[in-house]
Amino acid sequence: MDAVILAAGLGTRLRPHTLQTPKPLLPVQGRPILDWALGALPPAVDRVVVVVHYLADQVEAYLRGQKHFHQWTTVLQEKPQGTGDALRMCRDQLGSDRFLVVNGDDLYGADDLAALTQYPAGLLVQSVEEPRRFGIAFLKPDGTLDRLVEKPNLDGRFPANTGAYLFPKHVFDIELKLSARGEYEITDYVSALAARGPFHVVQAKFWLPIGTTEVWQKAQTMDLTPLNQQRQSSHG
Repeated sequence: MDAVILAAGLGTRLRPHTLQTPKPLLPVQGRPILDWALGALPPAVDRVVVVVHYLADQVEAYLRGQKHFHQWTTVLQEKPQGTGDALRMCRDQLGSDRFLVVNGDDLYGADDLAALTQYPAGLLVQSVEEPRRFGIAFLKPDGTLDRLVEKPNLDGRFPANTGAYLFPKHVFDIELKLSARGEYEITDYVSALAARGPFHVVQAKFWLPIGTTEVWQKAQTMDLTPLNQQRQSSHG
């Protein structure tokens, strides 16, 4: 199975640390965030496609030296036009019928990603206390996805979209349109698939989106055991 890692962002909220280092390469406990991401991918994944843009040469240099995957390639997103556009650019590079998608600057639990790959289509969610800061998943009575709502004006505990997805290859049959903020959104792919059939929702046990310097610093002393995956030696 292929996996797409979205690693093209500018990392503006972590400046000045990201002025000379792309966010996915910022160190966490001595390893780049991207290295943790690759290490957490399920054994079913044998090839990765990494979308790059900002300081792309550094990301490619890291990939040449990493030991997790022999099979990898990069896709250059020359003009950042959103996560949907980033994924769409990978279309010709993907060979598997289903593929995993993760953010290259978030930390995910290995068991959670493995659970996600058991479904034909789905996403990882984690319950949060501040729904106004996240994209929130609303579920159907059977537990599959009804819709995603970005930063709803709600209080209480709700399942947040972690940005980890399992898509069927035919997702690219869906035509994306520009969103209100002038980007192509990966969540529009999710909404379209959920309207056509069951889009499964998997509850994550571990998710750490590294969006601020404070969270990045916090990650330096956290127990990151959930990220460890016993990858098969044939994959690297």
